[in-house]
Amino acid sequence: MNHKTRVLNTLDHRGYDRIPVKHHGTPEVDQLLMDHFGVSDYLALSECLGDDFRGVTPVWTGPALRHFPDGSWEGFWGERYTNVSFGHGTYPEAVYLPFAEVEDVTQLDKFRMPSADDFDYSTVKAQCERWADYAVVIGNAGTLDFMNGIARCRGVEKVLFDIAERNPVFLTLMDQRFQFFYEMTERALQAAEGLIDVVHVGEDFGCQRGLLISPRAFEALFAPKFEAMFALAHRYGARAMMHCCGSVRQLIPRFIELGLDVLDVVQVSAAGMAIRELHTEYGHDLAFAGSICVQSTLPFGTVDDVRHEVDLRLELFKEGGLILGPTHQIQAGTPLENILEMYGRAGSLRAQPANEKTPLSRGLSRQI
Repeated sequence: MNHKTRVLNTLDHRGYDRIPVKHHGTPEVDQLLMDHFGVSDYLALSECLGDDFRGVTPVWTGPALRHFPDGSWEGFWGERYTNVSFGHGTYPEAVYLPFAEVEDVTQLDKFRMPSADDFDYSTVKAQCERWADYAVVIGNAGTLDFMNGIARCRGVEKVLFDIAERNPVFLTLMDQRFQFFYEMTERALQAAEGLIDVVHVGEDFGCQRGLLISPRAFEALFAPKFEAMFALAHRYGARAMMHCCGSVRQLIPRFIELGLDVLDVVQVSAAGMAIRELHTEYGHDLAFAGSICVQSTLPFGTVDDVRHEVDLRLELFKEGGLILGPTHQIQAGTPLENILEMYGRAGSLRAQPANEKTPLSRGLSRQI
């Protein structure tokens, strides 16, 4: 099997030669892995790990996104980010929120909103053809992503109040954000001429113990937009994948009804998200991606713990239904041997590191 066939067979529960994998790591983890394998870029690292997915994207041709003397940089909506240290590394955090003080919809007229016209789609098909042997993805966890995306322009607390109050400013920003991503995605799908396999979107509806919003709010504000996006993917022969952190078990039946094909990251440490239970209850109607915990097993477990978790998934999903990977970006400070065990036990590792002096974990014997 090549990478594309492996993924599509898995999503259809038709078996595989080895379980597909999808890597996520912080820049610090990716650099650790690149140093280990003796490679210098993310693409080469993806090859070493056996990542079965490749992303394509139209080229931004809109107004130049600015960089500022303080090191911050501009996003599509005029928000600004800077890297904030958390001790072992950094995360980009929003430091300028352009819509924070907007209280009336008419105030939004003075802002330039991004448009699908701000992209060049002429290279999309060639990108897809380059990755013809891989599962080709358009979009990412930030596509749609209404709560997170608007919070980076307006503030987290304000957005949560907006949802509760059905604030017209937030609803207008949701509509504008949806139209931007929907039109940009459709034009990329048209340009790809059937060569895109997965449309990836995101929204974090859950926290560690339950939902961030009520099912009623989900139904009123979010469900119609996600249903339309999932239908768009299907109309062009692609699968719909949604990144969704936290405890969202209460919404999974509705995700399935709306047309979701793959629930991405599957935060198994959150309430009600045990992988065995999800497999039993929803495994016939929904595929999963992720599920190896970045909060417990990978950073704090032993190699044996990691092996046990991977082996559990190989047994549960032996006919397909799971793309193996971490439950979010693998965090800085995670032991290298645990990361290698996860991908090695899955059988996806493609290369020995240039400077390896001792045998890797037993899982590396499971080569393609």
